[in-house]
Amino acid sequence: MAGTDRKRELITGGPAIILVEPQLGENIGMVARAMANFGLSNLRIVNPRDGWPNEKAISAASRADHVIETARVYQTIEEAMADLNFVYATTARSRDGHKPVRGPVEAGETLRARENSGERTGILFGRERIGLRNWEVGLADEIVTFPVNPAYASLNIAQAVLLMSYEWMKSGLSDPRETAFAARELAPAPKSDLHGLFAQIEEGLDARGYFRSEDKRMKAIDNLRAVLTRPGFSTDEISVLRGVIASLDRFGRKDERRGSQGSSPEMIDDSPGEQA
Repeated sequence: MAGTDRKRELITGGPAIILVEPQLGENIGMVARAMANFGLSNLRIVNPRDGWPNEKAISAASRADHVIETARVYQTIEEAMADLNFVYATTARSRDGHKPVRGPVEAGETLRARENSGERTGILFGRERIGLRNWEVGLADEIVTFPVNPAYASLNIAQAVLLMSYEWMKSGLSDPRETAFAARELAPAPKSDLHGLFAQIEEGLDARGYFRSEDKRMKAIDNLRAVLTRPGFSTDEISVLRGVIASLDRFGRKDERRGSQGSSPEMIDDSPGEQA
């Protein structure tokens, strides 16, 4: 979906996204893009295989430049999470141990609450091929896992980051049905505007004999007004409708004049006669 608009407010901040030993620059770039989609900007990379900066990551980030340009590289997980107060580890595999396991919705809400209270939080994501090792999961406070097909539970890094980034963004909405692109609420037009629309339509219909009998006229007008009243048109919307109707009306009247001014076809004498 195309939707980048540099004129709108850029949302940043949120939990740190920590990638542990990612292999491909393209994956890092797609992670940055997923983060930018949902208002995250703190990317931390632990010992990337192909080094940093990485041209393939920049290309795959699809102009999520603010995430790529501020990404920080660390040699160890401990260094990457040293300044954080609370960290989730993501995994799709069952783990032995005593750490609480949360779903993404609860994890998103917990991260939001902790960030709002002034804590610094983060989420650990493992390698493309093997994920996080047990001892690495042990460095986190809790585990977050996704409700996936148990027979096919593997997610790539960008998918996993996208899911958690989405839950982070959703946790900050006042209503879960809210969107970032909600249409501006338009106030209904004053009744005088609506009455003007009624009059224009009824005049045009009258001129073309739409109302076949006076007995049925008022019933037809009542039905028409009921249809036009229901949407709650704004002043701008009524202006659009009246402009369209006026244009059609002018077009119709031109056709009528053209028909009334046409000449009668000439009489053709098709009787036999002499030919020159």
